[in-house]
Amino acid sequence: MTAPATVKLPRLLLFVLSLSYIVAGLLGRDPWKTDDVVGLASMLSALHGSSGWLTPHIGSLGLPQDGPLAMWVGGGLVALFGSLLGDIVASRLANLIWFLLTLASLWYGTYLLGRRTEAQPLALPFGGEPSVKDYGRLLADSATLLLLATIGILSRLHETSIVPAHIACHALAFFALARMLDKPKSGAALLAVALAGAFFSRAWPGLIPILFALLFAIHPRSGLWQKRHYILGAIVIASAIITTWWTLATHADPNWIEAWRHWNSTRLGLPEFEVAMRPLRDLPWFLWPIWPLAMLALWQWRRWITAPHIWLPLAFLLGVLFTLPVLQEPGEPEYVLFVMPLAALAAFALPTMRRGVINALDWFALMCFSVTIVCVWIGWFALHFGIPKQISLNIARLTVGYEPRLLWWPVIAAALVTVCWIALIVWRLRLRPTVLWRGSLLCASGLTLTWVLSVLLWLPPLDYVRSYRPMSAQVKQALELAVAKSGQPSCLREQGLSLGPRASLYVFDGITFTYDSRCPFVLQQTTLKRIKDGSAGYSDVATVLWQGSRGADRYDRYRLLRISTQ
Repeated sequence: MTAPATVKLPRLLLFVLSLSYIVAGLLGRDPWKTDDVVGLASMLSALHGSSGWLTPHIGSLGLPQDGPLAMWVGGGLVALFGSLLGDIVASRLANLIWFLLTLASLWYGTYLLGRRTEAQPLALPFGGEPSVKDYGRLLADSATLLLLATIGILSRLHETSIVPAHIACHALAFFALARMLDKPKSGAALLAVALAGAFFSRAWPGLIPILFALLFAIHPRSGLWQKRHYILGAIVIASAIITTWWTLATHADPNWIEAWRHWNSTRLGLPEFEVAMRPLRDLPWFLWPIWPLAMLALWQWRRWITAPHIWLPLAFLLGVLFTLPVLQEPGEPEYVLFVMPLAALAAFALPTMRRGVINALDWFALMCFSVTIVCVWIGWFALHFGIPKQISLNIARLTVGYEPRLLWWPVIAAALVTVCWIALIVWRLRLRPTVLWRGSLLCASGLTLTWVLSVLLWLPPLDYVRSYRPMSAQVKQALELAVAKSGQPSCLREQGLSLGPRASLYVFDGITFTYDSRCPFVLQQTTLKRIKDGSAGYSDVATVLWQGSRGADRYDRYRLLRISTQ
């Protein structure tokens, strides 16, 4: 490898790209179902409700699943900045914190591993090879760009849920082990924080992958074998932190803790065969395009497999792999944990790739994301101008009731985004750069610009389809009118209501539910089919005060009922 291949990626470019990636999609929309709005509801319940900060709730309903970390951070930010920015925007500042922690941990962890002697390229006979610092920075930049280029985590990182915190804690654990190779005390302190954070983000399903990773990381031939007592000390400290919360929460709300223990026990266990095979179907697209590069890195570095720069990310990869078979319903909250170790491994594949393979990565990015950007524009034309007609009809069927409004400032901004992509194409085709991070940059830029373009052109119809705000306002108005006419106390029960709409009603209009069977008002969640065939229930003893749905929902229906007490 020559020094020109490791020319420094401009810091401003990396900063702007990362900021565009995370900020787009956080502003200008309501919280969507289910995890997004449930996370916000738990934050507001801790801040404004009577449930306290130890255990997550949605109003008066306990939320005994996952952990309280996202609620603590998001609720604290709402308390600090809610009056200035509004509760929704203030809560999403937590996404920025988790995202920056993830990128910083991955970057510095890969940088430390890339500077080690085992990872260095061969010295050239007459000099000209990159310096240790330049080579480590190249790998760290590439790992960061490859994480930004991963398709599956895009929407998840923009949710007000436990998932962004979950990823950040695992990335911090990766950095802690890389730091422990040289500075074991600071590494152990960071590892203790990461272990406690992983538990507080997703309870035992969040902690088990790191524990498995630690078992692999202290392999006798690995660099951490001599530091294993520091790892044990970090586990002891994290256990003390977790036990403190457990004791306080048990004293404050023993019923919640008992339900939380039940939730954890039901998550653990052997999955059914069909569920166990599901990752084979989902992971190839979820982890595209980094998993082929990571597999290439493992093959190319197979003779140095126990070297820290390969073994540490591989340990985290194996930790998640060994977790999937012990969870009854593994899904995206587990899939996202693959991204960090795969991005680090994929970065170490770049120096080993032949020129033709690197050019293939460039061409894949250019062609794939050019097509996606064109598709976003075609859909926008179909939405606003009815061209092409068939696509316009398909969009209309999915957005029934939505009235498109043409605003020119998002269109102008979207045009500038498209110009930026064209400039990247020209840069690659005309200048033919030799830097190794060019393919990673094209992939990350292509996905980021497609995401920004989609937000600029498609956010209003998506918000209409996925937000419960209009429905919540209708329910509140209908309930207030019914209470005023009947003269009965204001109260509301629920029947079959799922977490998404329940959390939305609390977030948008502060609607909570009672368990008092004497309350005559019931909000029922059912389906259009059950209403038509008369199997929705309450048909003989209830009066329908209101009926509606969320946006263009073609299946679910919600009814506000007054139950007769006679």
